[in-house]
Amino acid sequence: MDDYNIIIKPLVTEQGMHFANTRNAYCFEVNRGANKIQIRNAVERLYNVKVLNVRTANYLGKPRRRGRHFGRTPNWKKAIVVLHEEYHIDLF
Repeated sequence: MDDYNIIIKPLVTEQGMHFANTRNAYCFEVNRGANKIQIRNAVERLYNVKVLNVRTANYLGKPRRRGRHFGRTPNWKKAIVVLHEEYHIDLF
């Protein structure tokens, strides 16, 4: 799995912006099969930063209904990446 398949997209939310400003922590949606070491290496190579800590959480998809048909949104994985105090990501 290459770096571009591990990091799917950054999550820009109110809570994510608060973490970025106060704790130097950034949130990403990542591949469900990626582990913390792969996520750390991918963020370091893609954004040229030094990662201190990676926390992950698995989210279940929400049930949705369209007419009389029921379905689910896809399951996904979130990674919170804490950077060294000298680094930051300009995307946020």
